[in-house]
Amino acid sequence: MRVLLPFVALFSLACASGNGHPASPSGRGAGAGAGGASAGSGNGGTAGSSGSAGAVAALPVCPDPIDLGVHLVGRHDGCDETGVRMAWSGTGFVARFSGTGLSISQSGAAVQYTVVVDGAVGPNLLTTRGSGTYEVVTGLADGEHTVEVYRRGEASFGVTILQGVDVVDGELLSPPAAPARRIEVIGDSITCGYGNEGEDTSCSFSADTENHYLTYGAVLARALDAELSTIAWSGRGVVVNYDGDTASPTMPAYFERAIPQDSSTAWFFPWEPDAVIVNLGTNDYSTNNDPEDTVFVDGYETLLLNIRQRYPAAYVLCTVGPLLSGADLSTARTNIAAAVAGRNDAGDDRVAAYELAPNNPDPGCDWHPSVATHAAMADELAVPLAQALGW
Repeated sequence: MRVLLPFVALFSLACASGNGHPASPSGRGAGAGAGGASAGSGNGGTAGSSGSAGAVAALPVCPDPIDLGVHLVGRHDGCDETGVRMAWSGTGFVARFSGTGLSISQSGAAVQYTVVVDGAVGPNLLTTRGSGTYEVVTGLADGEHTVEVYRRGEASFGVTILQGVDVVDGELLSPPAAPARRIEVIGDSITCGYGNEGEDTSCSFSADTENHYLTYGAVLARALDAELSTIAWSGRGVVVNYDGDTASPTMPAYFERAIPQDSSTAWFFPWEPDAVIVNLGTNDYSTNNDPEDTVFVDGYETLLLNIRQRYPAAYVLCTVGPLLSGADLSTARTNIAAAVAGRNDAGDDRVAAYELAPNNPDPGCDWHPSVATHAAMADELAVPLAQALGW
């Protein structure tokens, strides 16, 4: 049985070009998407992404983004001099302050954010296209508070530029320390959270039903007290995108980018995760345009090699699910295992294949995993990660 996933239109947004300044990779630029965060400098390059695993350190890069006094969350860059550019799922910031409220200034796309105030999830923050100032939270008791702001939707909704974080009746304090553990997840619509808040399968792609904060990656990271960086885009595959699309970039190309829409900004990998979860292959095998086995295995193994060259010590867990079933699931699992075996044979024993249960009993929009399924996935994946990492 084949699972037919919906075509997701690609949204484009003109991105500001960067200035060629020397790199300043001392900060921890990719941060937590799940309750932790990282402070520091941006690492967006102005050269095109490397198609292989070759080093990009010699390329010119944008200057570091302006210091907003908060922990920046997820991949970002300083290619717009007015603020911090971000687009990936789960990007945002964590702020600690003394006062009664918090507001932000932002330009760019209209997006939605999850807001967490002193550990409790509050109402979503909705922004509009263009420049504006938005109340994140108001009416708090005067005193010290921690507010987390995470992007709900994926990169296709557009790029934003965070230009200011302001306190009501008080001042910003030093941001809280980031968790010591780090996880990166590389995936597609499942990892983005496509339709996880949908009431049933009849709804389609929309910002209102996509909630990255409740995806398996974000839930897993919070459960393990880890920083999270999410690199995911709906409809993307390892070598073939949804419905046989080979004209658009696949996820291995996006893996190189600070801002996925902007091929001129390379990410410079300023920190190394303890674990990388790769959940790809659904779009390669979801329709009648499946790649040849050798093409998929070679492409997957190349991605694993690139991950290893970027992250020399990370544990890499490779899985697929839970949307595929039958022969497609079997083929995807077999070929992922073959790619992992290739890396193991090359001497890399920190790469493993894991067969995620294909259970999705109460799906959301377009048959994508619901919030409950994401929670079950997080519980399942926590076991092999904890065993491999001693967590």
